[in-house]
Amino acid sequence: MTRILAINGGSSTLKFALFDAETLRREASDRIDVVSAERGGAAEGLIGRIAARVPLRDLAGVGHRIVHGGLELSEHARITPELLEKLSDARPLDPTHLPFEISLIDAISRVAPGVPQVACFDSALFRDLPRVAQLLPIPRAYLDRGIRRLGFHGLSYSYLRGELRRVAGDAAASGRVILAHLGAGASLAALSGGKPIDTTMAFTPAAGLVMGTRPGDLDPGLLVHLVRSEKMSADALDAFVNAQCGLRGVSGTTSDMKELEARASSDPRAAEAVALFCYQAAKAIGGFAAALGGLDTLVFSGGIGERSARVRREVCARLEFLNVAIDAASNEAHAAVISTPSSRVAVRVIPTDEEIMMARIVRELLEEDA
Repeated sequence: MTRILAINGGSSTLKFALFDAETLRREASDRIDVVSAERGGAAEGLIGRIAARVPLRDLAGVGHRIVHGGLELSEHARITPELLEKLSDARPLDPTHLPFEISLIDAISRVAPGVPQVACFDSALFRDLPRVAQLLPIPRAYLDRGIRRLGFHGLSYSYLRGELRRVAGDAAASGRVILAHLGAGASLAALSGGKPIDTTMAFTPAAGLVMGTRPGDLDPGLLVHLVRSEKMSADALDAFVNAQCGLRGVSGTTSDMKELEARASSDPRAAEAVALFCYQAAKAIGGFAAALGGLDTLVFSGGIGERSARVRREVCARLEFLNVAIDAASNEAHAAVISTPSSRVAVRVIPTDEEIMMARIVRELLEEDA
């Protein structure tokens, strides 16, 4: 029992990674296209790939990324029948991710009964946001029931915070920092003194920035209009918000940023989708800089943030008022630091690693129980 398995069923692709339990050295990893999940049987397919690499019954523990744990669950914990029941009750809050995440837990339980499983909650990092950042402008009765800004991508941000401290030092990590996790799911987190003070996602992961298929912040009156004019049911509205909007909706073709960039010169809709993504990201960074009282470090991460020089360039071009300046050659080379020496703000590119964060959480909880 010398290995820890981390399963990320909450990403745009279904990923797993296997780690040595003592050193947390990554021994293997794989991914399955999200299309497989849409065709069904993805849980069994993923477990089959894992079982081909390692005897599942010999695992020390398994960590699962849980995007939305509902109103009650926001602290990493061993999965028990009681916790699993609470997750099942929370399904309506996140029909995009949670049913599949639960199916992965069930699949592991069937093929490896007795192996400890751990729920690693994406919202855990944001449990202690300042009250003003938690508040949503809704009737007090709902606030009193715990409906608030929960925040997501917490596993990614926890990793990025640690990496920033490692590569740039304590002073940088404790300064005024904005972490930009830009991918199919996209969000920002603002940190001061190493602690999160705000984040763009809210009660669900559909809020905040424009994303691959999600709209981000949207006029709620538009949704009321669609319910009335299109006779949309709750399920149809959920599909609209989570699968039909964002880059895919604006472009009319795809949610893939690489494809959109390739088409932008000949397809005005693709160009508009890219421009909207960059504009909204820059606008949100400017707002968070106001919340922080300035900005010392900006970190790009996630599939788009790590790989798209164009997105980084266009976002940073709108941040010149913050004295952000990037070096064109460094940006095109996806260098670790892309800001110029004269830039008031250090701009970095740090690849994220949610799976290693899950492995760390699993090991910590197993050691506590030992």
